[in-house]
Amino acid sequence: MDTAATAATGLTFRDATDADVDVLVALVESAYRGDASRAGWTTEADILEGQRTDPEGVRDVVRSSDSRLLVVEQGGRTVACCQLEHRGDHAYFGMFAVSPVLQGAGLGKTVIAEAERQARATWGVSEMHMTVISVRDDLIAWYERRGYRRTGRMTPFPYGDERFGIPQRADLQFELLVKPLD
Repeated sequence: MDTAATAATGLTFRDATDADVDVLVALVESAYRGDASRAGWTTEADILEGQRTDPEGVRDVVRSSDSRLLVVEQGGRTVACCQLEHRGDHAYFGMFAVSPVLQGAGLGKTVIAEAERQARATWGVSEMHMTVISVRDDLIAWYERRGYRRTGRMTPFPYGDERFGIPQRADLQFELLVKPLD
């Protein structure tokens, strides 16, 4: 998928396949959990331990007819990914990960812009939705600078379901962020 932005940065975007599952699980884990995640700024290591995702969850997204899991490569190496899910008049953006050693250099901005472009082009949606752990002020501020707005609509964190991690605090919940796609 070549656009002006991807051509300028040497990035390629493609849909994930079953062959990508292990690499994508490792990427997502490295961006959010454990000591490796501390190399970047998106770490959740201080609020959650355990896993962020697993092969079964990633495989489910890859195989879903209503979802796309975009793999972002640079120089033949997977450097980022994100999920797009068609939900009627909007798309859901999730499983967003950028390699921790590449964070802070603009790669995330390029990926999210391309994801928004693809959601509009593929499904004709008018909005992008996402959920973010509400205590992640730095991450929410980053999304706000990209045009996302807090809605105040919260959903509970799945305490007790270790597939989503082991919470280190009792106040975790997800907030819905929304961006109109013009």
